[in-house]
Amino acid sequence: MVVTASADEEQLDPRQVPSVTLEGWRSFVDATPATCTLLAAPARDALSPAQRTGYDDRRIAYHSELVIIETSTVRHLTHQGRLLTLLNQRECGARRALIVSGPWASGKTTGIKLLGKVHEQNVRRKYPGQDRIPVVYITTPPKGSPRKLASEFAHFLGLPDKSRHNTTDIADSVCRVLTDARTDLVIVDEIHNLNLATSVGEDMSDHLKYFTEHMPATFVYAGINVERSGLFTGMRGQQISARSVLVRTGSFTYDGEWKALVASLESALRLHAHTPGTLTRNAKYLHQRTGGSISSLSHLIRVAAISAILSGGEAITRSTLDDTIIDHAAESATAHRAAVGA
Repeated sequence: MVVTASADEEQLDPRQVPSVTLEGWRSFVDATPATCTLLAAPARDALSPAQRTGYDDRRIAYHSELVIIETSTVRHLTHQGRLLTLLNQRECGARRALIVSGPWASGKTTGIKLLGKVHEQNVRRKYPGQDRIPVVYITTPPKGSPRKLASEFAHFLGLPDKSRHNTTDIADSVCRVLTDARTDLVIVDEIHNLNLATSVGEDMSDHLKYFTEHMPATFVYAGINVERSGLFTGMRGQQISARSVLVRTGSFTYDGEWKALVASLESALRLHAHTPGTLTRNAKYLHQRTGGSISSLSHLIRVAAISAILSGGEAITRSTLDDTIIDHAAESATAHRAAVGA
């Protein structure tokens, strides 16, 4: 039996260009969800040892990515982002922005990148064949400066970094390129790195405001608990607050949506001996174990699936879940709840 490279195998290339470059962003937008076909028992048994290893490697790669679940929070976020881009498209004055705030690992980056992906795909359908850059995705540099912020935009576009250029020169070049490219959505992640309680943060805020005033685009910001990070401090912070819609992310309660999230992840498994319904029957346990964090839930199930392939057990059981170590925050919270009898 000869096994050739399949469409599944071609999709599972682990190498990814960072989304903070134009090439990486376009790769993210063009990417399709990973798929993996589970072989029937006779076909699996007919594989040679080398073919069996390759088959298992493809399944491991598939489970390392698994599916991106569109939660109610993500749907709300993308809806608000679309409303603002439509609202701002004819605006000549101050445009409204979107701020996404929540704890770490609560789906902020996933949500804003999905918003950007959907927006760019819509623009491509509306204007086929045009060389546009509908979306820019950057991160706020830690311990940054106006020049570093401007350089993040230039880096995304692949503009040459010329040390003799001052901050205004870089910013003007960026604004000119993005205006010509009809950019209408700018996503700035890690905005909690911008603290308006500091002089550096004030300078960066003023420079960011320069971009918003010189580009006809809707700005979307995301950060960890931005209400407490200093983003809304002082006069500048009040101005940001008055011009922004705030969407909060957080942990899920144990309800019908949580059970549906678990069921969606379970249906995506590609394991030969897994008993359907095992995870949904343990939905409450999974909620207690992860504290309702979608990130921790995804981590737990993906690692358990990979472990099941590596061990040859080919199934996720309650014992497998118990033995799977996930992020320290979730593990610590679980230990605390057990200690207090919650």
